[in-house]
Amino acid sequence: MGLSIRAYARHRGVSHVAVKKAIDTGRITALPDGTIDPDAADAQWAQNTLQPRRAAVSEKVSPPKARPTTGDVPPQRDAPEPGAPPLSAGGTSLLQARTVNEVLKAQLNKVELAHRKKELVDRAQAVAHVFKQARIERDAWLNWPARISGQMASALGVDAHQMHVALEAAVREHLIELGELRPRVD
Repeated sequence: MGLSIRAYARHRGVSHVAVKKAIDTGRITALPDGTIDPDAADAQWAQNTLQPRRAAVSEKVSPPKARPTTGDVPPQRDAPEPGAPPLSAGGTSLLQARTVNEVLKAQLNKVELAHRKKELVDRAQAVAHVFKQARIERDAWLNWPARISGQMASALGVDAHQMHVALEAAVREHLIELGELRPRVD
């Protein structure tokens, strides 16, 4: 008679669910009465579970450095630093990948909600609107000297044509300066 699933899980230092999965997938075998022979199961667990993982990890990680030994003390291997992320074959753990996936889903849902609430602006439409408004403002400034130069010339007692030419030149120079500013649309 062997150990129960829970007792064997304590013996291995794993959860009883891990032991059940190992039995269900055939990595270890249970005795006919449903108990587990710890010696046979340990050997099966090592052969069917640890070997493939060790091979995958050894490809990714350089071999551990042996410390200098004194006397008949066997060399010790460097232990992983506490708090270090677990090794995985892909460089990121499944938990990290799931976390990234969930964050991305949340961001997409937030954008979709803002779109449905009509809080988002179409970039192409916004750029076209700003361009149209800037053109309307530029045209208004270009027409301003023709409308106001006669009144200003009369008030100042100068030639209306000279006033118009002077105002038009000043406005064009100012618009050229404003045209050199490039708005940044990200």
